[in-house]
Amino acid sequence: MTSRPTTIGQLRASGWVSRSVKQELRENAIAKIRAGESLFPRVMGYEETVLPQLENALLAGHDLVFLGERGQAKTRLIRSMVQILDEYMPIVAGSEINDDPYAPVSRYALDLVAEHGDETRIDWVHRDMRFGEKLATPDTSIADLIGEVDPIKVAEGRYLSDELTLHYGLVPRTNRGIFAMNELPDLAERIQVGLLNVLEERDVQVRGYKIRLPLDILLVASANPEDYTNRGRIITPLKDRFGSQIRTHYPRTVDIEMEIVDQESNPFAAADMTVRVPQYMKEIVSTLSQAARGNGNINQRSGVSVRLSVSNYEAMVANAARRALTHGLDEVVPRVSDLDALVASISGKVEIESMEEGRDLQVIENLIRSAVLSVFKEHVGADQYREVVDSFEGGMVANAGEDVADSEFVRLVSENESLRAPVQALTEGDESPGMVASAVEFLFEGLHLSKRLNKDAVGARATYRGRA
Repeated sequence: MTSRPTTIGQLRASGWVSRSVKQELRENAIAKIRAGESLFPRVMGYEETVLPQLENALLAGHDLVFLGERGQAKTRLIRSMVQILDEYMPIVAGSEINDDPYAPVSRYALDLVAEHGDETRIDWVHRDMRFGEKLATPDTSIADLIGEVDPIKVAEGRYLSDELTLHYGLVPRTNRGIFAMNELPDLAERIQVGLLNVLEERDVQVRGYKIRLPLDILLVASANPEDYTNRGRIITPLKDRFGSQIRTHYPRTVDIEMEIVDQESNPFAAADMTVRVPQYMKEIVSTLSQAARGNGNINQRSGVSVRLSVSNYEAMVANAARRALTHGLDEVVPRVSDLDALVASISGKVEIESMEEGRDLQVIENLIRSAVLSVFKEHVGADQYREVVDSFEGGMVANAGEDVADSEFVRLVSENESLRAPVQALTEGDESPGMVASAVEFLFEGLHLSKRLNKDAVGARATYRGRA
């Protein structure tokens, strides 16, 4: 920063060229695409759907609306656009609205440049400071977005007709940057009118002042499709002024959902404890969310956010950690019995449509069972468990649950030859006590849900036995 120009004259001599924010985004996006770089590296599952549309909008210079349910990375996409801007941008020093040194628009900057010319001081603003964001709420006012007369400046002796008495709102303060309006349908219609000039004429007007601020802004909005299409809360002229409307979606495969969980989750961690999560346990968490998005007992209009998978994963690992601490273990490995902890994390994330008392818990338990069974069928074939079923039919009885120590499962496998092959396949060579215990519980529960074993559950303890 010390080597950057500090006056307008030095800026001209350096060869710096002024660009509009949309031109800047377009040219920087072109450079990244040519270099084979991803414009949005931390957004997964949109490579063939949403991202091409977003890249088109940036290349076209469009203001845009992201239309999608909750938890579909709309806000992340919007905030990630900031990284496509130049790292630093020059402004007239002290300007509240990021005045372009070559073309100032505020009275403050115009007067300063008129007085000092090429000796006018400039500041350099980081791209993170060129992003403005507002959650649309019913109490949002024009003053919040556009601006208002500042009574303190009037009290200091300025006339009301003086443009310097203005207090700029969020939109002008994001001049030469990106402004995001989240949940746009919730903005009162009379306030939405205030955005019309911003999108079309590219200016703002405040309280009848005879001023015009030709703003340079990329306006991005997010909306829930239920609000956007059915409730009609976005006024037609405003919808017409957005150049592109991009529809987002939930992860379409279990694998993508697992990648997002790995990236976004913040599970239990301790310096003196090792956390291992078997692949099939991760798949159960992601499969549960995928199943919930097609379940008729869950309100699909409110959506089933990816946050459900993240919260479930964290709750599952946390329960496994609590169990390990109780048993004095230094290894944390989630088991099927830890899935009972998901009831709390699921309950606040989905809206269950049921008029029956206690039906909510039943729906959640069915989702968990369905996910376990689906993953079991993917990982364990009939040829792997046939001998296990025969052992149970021959009189074997096994206990499982939170209060059963890992060592008990290790002993069970060592004493029953039929368990060794399927357990080895599930642990993939990592036969630590925790991994073995997790594999055995998963095997038993999968056989029970496949109607190969009977299960008696009392509290945290489950007993598996043959069906004969």
